[in-house]
Amino acid sequence: MQFESVIGLEIHIQLATESKIFCSCSTEFGKPPNTNTCPVCLGLPGALPVLNRRVPELAAKLGLALNCDIRTDSQFARKNYFYPDLPKAYQISQFDRPICENGWLDINTNSKGESRIGITRIHMEEDAGKLIHEDMGTESMVDLNRAGVPLLEIVSEPDIRSAEEAKAYMVKIHAIATTIGISVGDMEKGHLRCDANVSLRPMEQKEFGIRTETKNLNSFRFVQQAIDYEIERQREEILDGAKIVQETRLWDTNRKVTFSMRSKEEADEYRYFPDPDLPLAKLSPELIDTLKQNLPELPDAKKKRFIEKYGLNDYDAGVLTASQEISKYFET
Repeated sequence: MQFESVIGLEIHIQLATESKIFCSCSTEFGKPPNTNTCPVCLGLPGALPVLNRRVPELAAKLGLALNCDIRTDSQFARKNYFYPDLPKAYQISQFDRPICENGWLDINTNSKGESRIGITRIHMEEDAGKLIHEDMGTESMVDLNRAGVPLLEIVSEPDIRSAEEAKAYMVKIHAIATTIGISVGDMEKGHLRCDANVSLRPMEQKEFGIRTETKNLNSFRFVQQAIDYEIERQREEILDGAKIVQETRLWDTNRKVTFSMRSKEEADEYRYFPDPDLPLAKLSPELIDTLKQNLPELPDAKKKRFIEKYGLNDYDAGVLTASQEISKYFET
């Protein structure tokens, strides 16, 4: 039996702001645990969030670069769940009124050539803290320096059909985000990470299969390896007559396998509701137009120019324009 893989990515990008999304705490990486904190990002009673005005502007810049519609009055919502690194027991995110919707991105792969990946939405949210697990120990420690750092989540349509395409899409998102200056893009520091939703269905079948979600993939190589593994794992399960379980999985970088983190028989019930402490995030049409006019040269346009101006082949031009630093160095 022949199967088709159906893949959608949720990419989280940490924004390059000096302060957090709802308070004035520093976003500087590497500080001693729990020093970049205040009553707001610690979730203390009575502390109120105030939106960092740079965050919706940077979100709109990314939305414009990804061909999205920009909402001029997006709304924040509370996403309720309980986890040790989430001090308020809810995350301030966006639900039915995200800042960007209905975008797309063209990618190119060796096996398929050009394809267009739809982008469902881009929304603003705050990052959670970080759990630190002692080797062979029984305790976990919580560092809330990262809590409240501004994030954009980019949710793709399930238009990706291979791990190669998923990697190409993620590489291009990274290149665009760093080119327009909204993120440093250091994946070792968690500036860009990805959750991959993967399912299989028989060829020619229209209905989607049961999907799994592999969380927190923080390199292009790991994204491709984890998706390739998950496709093969699901194929073998189906051919053996087993049912795929809807679940959240993690990638083991040493053993090169995905493993179950928790079952997910039903969709998560986050009990979203509009955040009563935050007004609508309003952007004027004039500001959106100004942001659009001031976008720098994007990687596709730069690649085309490098080919025409410098006589480069397609591969070399692609390598040189995948990074803002490399392309600037090359031209200098």
